[in-house]
Amino acid sequence: MTFIIFIIAALIVVLAAIQLNKYGDVINQKSSLSGAVIGTLLIGGATSLPELTTSLTAVYIDNADIAVGNMLGSNVFNILILMAFDLIYRRRRVFNNLDLQPHLPIAITGFVMTAILLVSMFWDSSPSFLHIGIEMYLLVFIYLIVMRKLDNVEEDIEVTSSFTLKQGIIRFILAALTVFLAGSILTISGDEIAQQTGMNSSFVGSFLIAATTSLPELVTVLAAFQMAKYSVAVGAILGSNLFNLQLLVVTDVFYRKGAILNMVSPSSIMTALLGMIMIALTVYTLLRPSVKRLVVYTFPSLMTIIIYFIVSYMMF
Repeated sequence: MTFIIFIIAALIVVLAAIQLNKYGDVINQKSSLSGAVIGTLLIGGATSLPELTTSLTAVYIDNADIAVGNMLGSNVFNILILMAFDLIYRRRRVFNNLDLQPHLPIAITGFVMTAILLVSMFWDSSPSFLHIGIEMYLLVFIYLIVMRKLDNVEEDIEVTSSFTLKQGIIRFILAALTVFLAGSILTISGDEIAQQTGMNSSFVGSFLIAATTSLPELVTVLAAFQMAKYSVAVGAILGSNLFNLQLLVVTDVFYRKGAILNMVSPSSIMTALLGMIMIALTVYTLLRPSVKRLVVYTFPSLMTIIIYFIVSYMMF
């Protein structure tokens, strides 16, 4: 029965999150909040709300591994989504035709932030201030610097929706409430699955729940690849990953027993290390010169997918 509840909650989260993305875009189009940063925060917040809801619920039920694993695991799964589509559409050689300027700094920032988290996990009882890990303050500082640079880039937004601003806001709020309720059920049932089956809580958070909450990004990337909007696909994944790390900061704020990274199991370290490796492969793919041979071009994507499933099996 618990598995059935988990699956139903997962489906509701995915469907509601897709609506969040849709009506977040309506608000972005119809309001005066048309700057690049506001648009990124709005859409990024919409697609990342499932991660926030599930992690905060995990904090409430005192399961730090699910709370942290969900955020880190979602970032890992997001990279997997991007590389899997790159492999599927390999003949288009997507990364050969990307403009590095908007994507490379964000990818490198994601790598640096994940490295900071990994060091904090290795550091036994890392320092904290007001029950929040010092590393979280550093993550916010880096994020604000990156967002400030993005704010200097103006973006023309095409108005394509027939909804009014009021309709967009009301539907956005309703979808957000649905995600909140279904996401809470998803986390609680995931915690029960871990207890009933003996599976590692970190595995449940990093792979089962994280994969579910990342499905809205999968839909977004699929649509972007089908329309040949590859920059949108890459930007959505890399931007969502940065936003998820800021939501991890929020999670630590609500975790009152101390710095949340001090409470996680070694399995979460594996997830963070996996994230660093996968982001490093993404950065390499962005930086390397154009590749003509298909076998050589697909190597980073193929390696990313293989490494993901090897680590998943090891954690399981």
